[in-house]
Amino acid sequence: MLSFQSSKNVLSLTEDLLVRIYELLAAESDRKSFRLVCREFRRIDSLTRRHLRVIRIEFLPILLRKYPRLQSLDLSACPRIDDGVVSLLLTRVGPGSNSPSLGHWAWGLKSLVLSRATGLRFSGLEMLTRACPCLESVDVSYCCGFGDREAAALSSAVGLRELNMDKCLQLTDVGLAKIAVGCSKLEKLSLKWCMEITDLGIDLLCKKCVDLKYLDVSYLKVTNESLHSIASLLKLEVLGLMACPLIDDVGLQFIERGCPSLKVIDVSRCEGVSSSGLIYVVRGHRNLLELNAGYCLSELSTALLHQMKNLNHLEVIRIDGARISETSFQVISANCKSLVEIGLSKCVGVTNMGIMRLVSACINLRVLNLTCCHSITDTAISAIAYSCRSLVCLKVESCNMITEKGLCQLGSFCLLLEEIDLTDCCGVNDKGLEYLSRCSELSCLKLGLCTNISNKGLSYIGSNCLKIHELDLYRCTDIGDDGLEALSNGCKKLRKLNLSYCNAVSDRGLAYIGRLEELSDLEMRALHKITGVGLEAVAVGCKKLADLDMKHCEKVGDSGFWALAYYSKNLRQINLSYCGISDMALCMVMGNLSRLQEAKLVHLSNSTVEGVELALRACCARIKKVKLFAPLRFMLSSEILEILHARGCIIRWD
Repeated sequence: MLSFQSSKNVLSLTEDLLVRIYELLAAESDRKSFRLVCREFRRIDSLTRRHLRVIRIEFLPILLRKYPRLQSLDLSACPRIDDGVVSLLLTRVGPGSNSPSLGHWAWGLKSLVLSRATGLRFSGLEMLTRACPCLESVDVSYCCGFGDREAAALSSAVGLRELNMDKCLQLTDVGLAKIAVGCSKLEKLSLKWCMEITDLGIDLLCKKCVDLKYLDVSYLKVTNESLHSIASLLKLEVLGLMACPLIDDVGLQFIERGCPSLKVIDVSRCEGVSSSGLIYVVRGHRNLLELNAGYCLSELSTALLHQMKNLNHLEVIRIDGARISETSFQVISANCKSLVEIGLSKCVGVTNMGIMRLVSACINLRVLNLTCCHSITDTAISAIAYSCRSLVCLKVESCNMITEKGLCQLGSFCLLLEEIDLTDCCGVNDKGLEYLSRCSELSCLKLGLCTNISNKGLSYIGSNCLKIHELDLYRCTDIGDDGLEALSNGCKKLRKLNLSYCNAVSDRGLAYIGRLEELSDLEMRALHKITGVGLEAVAVGCKKLADLDMKHCEKVGDSGFWALAYYSKNLRQINLSYCGISDMALCMVMGNLSRLQEAKLVHLSNSTVEGVELALRACCARIKKVKLFAPLRFMLSSEILEILHARGCIIRWD
């Protein structure tokens, strides 16, 4: 507690100084502490806050009234927002007739995130774009029902510079034309999975939006004609073409002669693209910074390697799935010395010698993906560790010959390492984890299927790797309660944890997990020792839990599910398949969890058809995806199935 004199001195600071202090606080936790000091600090927070991500929609009116100077508003965690809510917010904020008009916060808004807001439609979007004259960036990705009318509403935001419409499945060339004409200042546009878009729409877009710097048309069935149109974009720097099945090497010839500003291109999983097509791209763009050609090349040809000699500025290359020779590594290392990331996942021909040649010159590497490069041993890992001291991410899944010797070198030299994937590396043991724990910056550690690690190894991680926020222990069968105790004592920032099939974990272990207040994602499939007591501890302690997978946890009783329904208000996804939940508990869970979007409810042994139907009725207004036991297709009433369908809910049968 501050003394009276100290409090007086702090409160004597001018508003300008307090604002400057507040702006220096980068972490949200620090800003939260700041606004809890006193009323004046809370007022400074209200005046200064520019960005807001809303978790629960019921608090939105109060928050908008509290923060009138927002520039960025993220509603992606509020799937229930619809035209009616928008109308209400645009007329009055907060309870009571004396609440101010909402227009005050909307006037300065520049960025609006509405991803997955599937309840929103044309009229709501139109109201928002009219109320926000300064709008520059909009994200409506994964609003699967959005189509041409919604695009027309967005087109009235004439100052728009960034637009994300990924997976707006109803969007056609007509809607894209509206956007192209109305939003001619667009610089960044993403249209991934907008399957109704054709060459005609892309052509008009390229003619009207000549300032485009970023364009992603991945997964679209556009042809080489679209590449001909895209080639006319003089300012284009980033082009995404992932998994476009109808483009080929001929289309990439247009790119060779156009797009003079191109810095990044992604043609991964494009079946019609070969080394010849990439030669065109490389030959026409010697200042290329990033080349992603994963799973589209059968091999890295000699002709392509010859052209790559000119890519002196290349920073990122991904050629996952290709056949590669030791000579290829030598050419890359000799000419592409600026590389910071290399993707070689599932490449054939990756050897210790090849990796040693590569890293001997590419000493600035920060990311290296060697997933399923089965010939890699400690020799290569030692070379990587010694040469690449700035390495932050290493993926070596299924590299079974890596042992504690390689991890010792990583722990000695790669002290900046933040992420390592050791999934299915059978040679990893407790001693290896002790060496690895020297990497105190580690934030993501994947140890799934590492069957030779135990509580002892996990205790090293818990003691030294205090920044870890993601840990995967899938099928680490020797990990038990003692290991989780060490983890909960040290890794307080853990947000994502996978304990599936860790059969030694009991209720005591889950009680330790309940201490992890930042935990948002927990997988605990087939933990046969846990009961309702353990689940209750998690529900009470992990208030931020958003994704819970407890499939095959048969011994959990209703007491655990009642606790879940009462405490876990932030849950968005849940898997209860093969659990012994009763009708009443199921209805409580599905009805009380107001943010729930996705549920898997397959083979609930203690639930009846009537109970499942009541549970679906309790959540039908907000649920977006549900997985049910296949025979229920013929047992549930047609009425509830029609209601779910009408509300846009996707039903999958298993």
